[in-house]
Amino acid sequence: MFFHQDATFEALSIHRVGNKAQDEFYILSDAPVSLEGDDVLPGLLMQYFMSPFAKVNEVYRLYHPNGELELNEIFYFARQYFKEQLPFHDFSQQISKHLYEVSDHPKIKAGEVYVVALKNVQIEGEEHDAIGIFKSENKETYLKVYPEQGAFMLEYEQEAININKLDKGCIIVNVEEEEGYKVLVLDQTNRQQEAVYWKDEFLQLRVRNDNFNQTGNYLKVYKNFVQEKLDETFELEKADKIDLMNKSMNYFKEKETFV
Repeated sequence: MFFHQDATFEALSIHRVGNKAQDEFYILSDAPVSLEGDDVLPGLLMQYFMSPFAKVNEVYRLYHPNGELELNEIFYFARQYFKEQLPFHDFSQQISKHLYEVSDHPKIKAGEVYVVALKNVQIEGEEHDAIGIFKSENKETYLKVYPEQGAFMLEYEQEAININKLDKGCIIVNVEEEEGYKVLVLDQTNRQQEAVYWKDEFLQLRVRNDNFNQTGNYLKVYKNFVQEKLDETFELEKADKIDLMNKSMNYFKEKETFV
């Protein structure tokens, strides 16, 4: 499980990455964003960046198809940063340039890239430093209503970001470096072919293959069976299904091994 409630931002840099196939370019900022003295923005950013990962259970590893982790650009730059061999803002610029290089499908949207240095993120019961990489692609229009001189005024803002709708993101946790770190990922924009670039081409991930992940996969299969397939053979009330799921969860929690 992943928890961010005790996490804090150490640094934040924002850049913009266009679509290489559309002859767009990238724009790199000169310095990180200062959050010092702002009591509201860090909390909003934490909600925007981290809350969607509360329901992410699958853990990935960075890898490279030929087995050489050093050839994975994200791993290469992340390790340099974690070992304090690469300043944070320089790291964020390298990440953004790499994202631009793989943004060569004509349907990939341009957007802002947020690179965040994090402390005290908790994954599977342990606290670690981490890196967050996020991208916003979709903008919305917002209305603002406020009182003024006995009446109400109305304003709007176009091309604004909904902090409850993170488009793409990943969190690279500084643990198990030799195996490609622990990585959480999400892409909530679409599931079509152009979307694979985030996980498969930009990050180059594979599912972690260990007992923890295998247990999680068993739980997902069992949950789907109870919710969708069990009614084909037995007629169960919703309360009975919940009771069955709870008993199953307790079984997996109490047993060190199972067959």
